[in-house]
Amino acid sequence: MGAVQERETRVGEGRDNGQETDLLHGELTGEIIAAFYAVYNELGYGFLESVYVRAMAIELFARRTPVAREVPVSVFYKGVTVGVYRADLLAADTVVVEVKAGGESLDADRLQLLNYLRCSGKEVGLLLHFGPKALLRRVVCTRRRGPSDDLPGAG
Repeated sequence: MGAVQERETRVGEGRDNGQETDLLHGELTGEIIAAFYAVYNELGYGFLESVYVRAMAIELFARRTPVAREVPVSVFYKGVTVGVYRADLLAADTVVVEVKAGGESLDADRLQLLNYLRCSGKEVGLLLHFGPKALLRRVVCTRRRGPSDDLPGAG
């Protein structure tokens, strides 16, 4: 399998003089981030994750951004499904969105999102944390083709 390259961007990175730089799916992620802050400003902190996921879906729909909830992500080993997880949201069939609520965001949440990206073949994910302070992480996972990428179940 080819190597997986990961980049993480925190809020405010990737900006030059207040202008967005060319980010992979930047316009879409910008819309999702705007929806995140709209939901956070309206609901604040303290609800269950499921409440924020539903609110995000409503907000994205209102912004005319196609969104699917609880999207299955299969994990394969040697071409056989060995697990199925559910990503919270998939926006425009392009960006995986994971929503977390509660205390501090953990590295495990970022790793979970990275695994969803690797297994789904999507390149961009957002981790939205509805905690005491609104936090988000943008994760990009690109796969370089290698000789074993042509094997069944690879990629």
